Amino acid sequence: MLSKNQIAQRIAKEVKNRQYINLGIGIPTLVANYIPEGLDVVLQSENGLLGIGPFPTEDKVDPDLINAGKQTITLTRDSVLFSSAESFAMIRGGHVDLTILGAMEVSENGDIANWKIPGKMVKGMGGAMDLVASAENIIVAMQHCSRSGSSKLLKECTLPITGISCVKKIVTDLAFLELHPEGGFILKERAPGVSVEEIKSKTEGKLIIEGNIPEMEF
Repeated sequence: MLSKNQIAQRIAKEVKNRQYINLGIGIPTLVANYIPEGLDVVLQSENGLLGIGPFPTEDKVDPDLINAGKQTITLTRDSVLFSSAESFAMIRGGHVDLTILGAMEVSENGDIANWKIPGKMVKGMGGAMDLVASAENIIVAMQHCSRSGSSKLLKECTLPITGISCVKKIVTDLAFLELHPEGGFILKERAPGVSVEEIKSKTEGKLIIEGNIPEMEF
């Protein structure tokens, strides 16, 4: 199975030149460490920042520079700082090309649940609902199953929905999948050493398997 860093590394291969990209809290923030050299991309954080570099080494930590998940970050030479109001205007205005989010559940129709578990206290949904409502391309980074072993790729989400029919691609610790426009998870790649049968047994939602499924390459 893939580690969190390997999930982020695989997602980084989906990044295109000249994209503005928002990285959600958790695994998505790790994508900043794996942006391919030579690509001109700008990472955006909803707390008011354009131009996020890799995570800092211990001697480069600045407690005043943080992302939306309150992790310390580095700036690039073209970084810009501004208010969160301006940041959300960018998001709601459709100026973010790619959003990479974590999720607790994704349905076979592309619905995402990633902000609340009933009965547990949360500070709020943050920018998730604005992001899923505004972005044209959403990639989810997540574990394939819960700690109890239950699938998190479902026929229908059981947790409060963040966005409807918005997810385009998913990278889990077991597989890389795309959402079919008419519903279903299209299996595109499998993690090294993971069989198609294992992925099939751990996916509750409709799994579409076409031809031989290659192992991921890094």
